[in-house]
Amino acid sequence: MEVIVSADAVSAENNNEANHRRNEKEEKIVRIQVSKTKKRLDFYLNLSKRYIKQNNDVALCALGMAIPTAILISEILKRNGWATEKNLAIATVAAKVKEGRAIHKPKIEIVLGKDNEVDGSTVAETLENGAENKA
Repeated sequence: MEVIVSADAVSAENNNEANHRRNEKEEKIVRIQVSKTKKRLDFYLNLSKRYIKQNNDVALCALGMAIPTAILISEILKRNGWATEKNLAIATVAAKVKEGRAIHKPKIEIVLGKDNEVDGSTVAETLENGAENKA
C-alpha cells in the first residue's frame, strides 16, 4: 500500500507549523520576579513599563513579603493607564529549609497587558507628573 501526499498538502502543513510557532512567540509573557530587598520599587516599575511597551504582557511574580510590592506596582500601572489586569493567581508553595522540612510560602502572579488607550500623550503626562512629584 502506497501513500501519496501532494506537495500542496506538505507546504500547507509546514505553513501551519510556522504560524503556530509565530503565535507562540507573540504570546510570550515576560515574567518579573519581584523581591522586597534586592531592588527598589521604582526599578521594577520602570522595568514593567519597558516590557509592557515592547511585549504587551508582563507577569509580576512574588513570594512572601514581596507580595505587597508586586501589588503596588500593578496598581500604579493600572492607575496611570499603562496596563490592565488580565489574570491574578495565588498559591502556596513549599520552600525547603536546610534541615529538610518544608515551609509553605504564599505566592502571587499578576499578569498585566498593555492598555489599548496608551499613547504618547499618556506617556508624556506620566513622565511630567513624576517630574513634578520629585520637585
